[in-house]
Amino acid sequence: MARDASNPGDGTGSIPSVPFFFLRHGETDWNRRGVLQGAIDIPLNETGLAQAHAAAARFSGVAIATVVASPLSRARVTAEIAAAALGLPVEFEPAIAEVSWGNREGTPDGDTIDRWLDGDTPEGGEPVASFNARVAAGMTRALSRPGPVLVVAHGGVFRAVRTLLSLPPAARVENARPLFLSPDAGGWKIADVA
Repeated sequence: MARDASNPGDGTGSIPSVPFFFLRHGETDWNRRGVLQGAIDIPLNETGLAQAHAAAARFSGVAIATVVASPLSRARVTAEIAAAALGLPVEFEPAIAEVSWGNREGTPDGDTIDRWLDGDTPEGGEPVASFNARVAAGMTRALSRPGPVLVVAHGGVFRAVRTLLSLPPAARVENARPLFLSPDAGGWKIADVA
C-alpha cells in the first residue's frame, strides 16, 4: 500500500496519512464496572474473550498485512485472537499502551477523563499532551510496517488518534469494535468493518 510522504507523522501531533484498521480490546471486569485501568494490566473477562473472537471473525477475508498491539494483556490477547484468524504474528508497540491515570487507577471513572482533557492531570498521571505525543510516535512506528496495519489498543489511544487526525471528539469506542480509518481529500473517514 502506498505511503504519503508528505505526512511523516513525526510524533509532534500527526500520524502517517495511510489507511489502517483499529480495534479496541475486548471487555474486562473493570470496563464493566466503570473503573479506570490505565497502565494496570487487567485481563479480558469471558465477555471480552467472546468479543475478541467475534471481531476476529469480522476480519475474515480482509487484507491485513501486519498486526500491531499494545503490550497490555487485554490488548495483547485481543490482538492474538485476531492475528490467529488472519494467520499473522503480533508485533508490539509499547507507546500505544493506555494512558497512565496515576493515583486514579483502580477508581471509578466519574469525571476524571473530562477533567484530564481539560488539563487536570491526576497525581502521578500522564498529561494529555504527553500522551498524545507518545501515541503519535507509536502510531507512526506501527504504520511504518507493511500495510494495511491492524492496530489493537485502548479507548484512550483511539481518543488520541482522533485528536491527531483532527477529528471531533467522540463518545468512547465500544470494546472490540473493528474500525477502518482512511484519509481522503476531505479529511479522515471512520467506518465499521463489515
